[in-house]
Amino acid sequence: MQSLADQLQLGLPEKHGLYDPDSEKDGCGVGFICDIKGRASHQIILEAQQMNCCMVHRGGQGYEKNTGDGAGILTGLPHRLLTEIAASELTAELPEQGRYGVGNVFLPRNEAERERCKVVLAEQIAASGQTLIGWREVPVQPDIADIGKAARAAMPHVAQLFIGAAEGVVGDDFERKLYTIRKHATHLLRGDASLTERKLFYVCSLSSKVIIYKGMLTPEQVFPFYPDLTDDRYESHLAMVHSRFSTNTFPSWDRAQPNRFMSHNGEINTRRGNINWMNAREGMAQSPLFGDDIHKLFPIVEPDCSDSGTFDNVLEFLLMTGRTLQEAIIMMIPEAWQSHPNMPAEKRAFYEYYSCLMEPWDGPASIAFTDGRYIGAVLDRNGLRPSRYYITDDDKCIMASEVGVVDVDPARVVEKGRLKPGRLFLIDFEEGRMIPDAEIKADFAREHPDLLIVDNRSDATMETAEAQPMWTAMKAAAAGQVADWPAFWLRNYKAYAGALDELTAAFGLRLEVVGRLAGPGARTTELLAGAGPLGIPVFGWSVNLQSSFGVTLALRGDIARAARAWHLRSSPAA
Repeated sequence: MQSLADQLQLGLPEKHGLYDPDSEKDGCGVGFICDIKGRASHQIILEAQQMNCCMVHRGGQGYEKNTGDGAGILTGLPHRLLTEIAASELTAELPEQGRYGVGNVFLPRNEAERERCKVVLAEQIAASGQTLIGWREVPVQPDIADIGKAARAAMPHVAQLFIGAAEGVVGDDFERKLYTIRKHATHLLRGDASLTERKLFYVCSLSSKVIIYKGMLTPEQVFPFYPDLTDDRYESHLAMVHSRFSTNTFPSWDRAQPNRFMSHNGEINTRRGNINWMNAREGMAQSPLFGDDIHKLFPIVEPDCSDSGTFDNVLEFLLMTGRTLQEAIIMMIPEAWQSHPNMPAEKRAFYEYYSCLMEPWDGPASIAFTDGRYIGAVLDRNGLRPSRYYITDDDKCIMASEVGVVDVDPARVVEKGRLKPGRLFLIDFEEGRMIPDAEIKADFAREHPDLLIVDNRSDATMETAEAQPMWTAMKAAAAGQVADWPAFWLRNYKAYAGALDELTAAFGLRLEVVGRLAGPGARTTELLAGAGPLGIPVFGWSVNLQSSFGVTLALRGDIARAARAWHLRSSPAA
């Protein structure tokens, strides 16, 4: 085995003793500043620098005071700067804004391996039908920034990739092309055992909307290290910053934040279960937006990620498969709705529906997120990570882990407050305003009544002669009249098989696979299994049905309540 010092130069150490890279967690300082009306300026960048430097105490350092756990900044694409850079350094004319993507890429230090990475990326760009505009060497100044020995030893080569959109590929379609290029190239290269420095390959971001500069730095080192950020032509309508504290773990260049769509203060303590569920879903994942290329995205959760990186992987997948940023965040970080007696019925149904699609990612965690069109923040339902915001009379919004990180005249503050558990704080740059949490969730409930208001289904939806027996049985099960739920299904599902189409129409159910349980010399038993955050004990075992059998029957309404009631009544140890 290589020495620890040698392993740290190539990424994270291998699992050894009490250390496990799967347990990597972040506890940090996070914040953003933006112009609510979407006006880009260099002043936003300068104030973001001040913000992050005021949170240096929230980040970690090594035994060397000049080796940080990680720091960085996410901004909108600085179109004016990039256009002039492309003309002078690449002798290329960039297309109009939105028609090209840019990303900072960490590459191996070894020149041959670095070229191999560039070749694979070029192949993926060509395979997707897009155009490779060129590569630029990102200027870095480790001496001026006074980077410590440990950070220098692990430092990758940093380059900037420019990609042009194919004719007719615009907006979100182009973002999906860039996403596929990055994901597939990452899987190919980081999994290539012939590359000694394969773990140094990492695409910080690849987008037509945002760009990230980060590294194994302290907040004060970010701007001196990346002179691009100090250029007056670097203008953006938003800037998100992060100062990392790698909780009981090792820092690395790729695990610095911001991540591609979010920054995080706290921990995701349900991480292992969340990863298992995402892995289980891959076998049946489909999307008309990706078609046969969806397999290039797997695994959705990339190896060697911290809890923050894992969350970002899933958030990105939800966005790229057609959900809005706020919808994806609500799915992953719901408020505590189950025991909320005063919550409106349509809002409760909204959360109950999504609970069958995605289990909560619980912290404590404060998460800032953006896709360039929106920026916002949310606390998980535990609410144990402080985050406060200000809105000023010149339409600037400042949100951070603490107050006082940006100098603001109190007379200019028109609104201030704190984030609340499970409540979204969201800025929409196209509308030029902050959108209240209640409005966001009410809009979702109104737009999708057939999916969301599941508790208001009536018997009339199941009145056909074929469906009525199954419906009656479900009502009996919900009333607690079924003593053995698995046996109930085994006995009756064939008799009610003809009703499944009716059930699909009424509740949005899909039966794709019937799992089989069989032991040596035992009778084969067919089992109708349900997907979602539900484990039903079968023959003395409590199993996760989705991961064990790969089936998808989303239990809704009375059916779900019957299964859960039986589960709680019959399996106190589960």
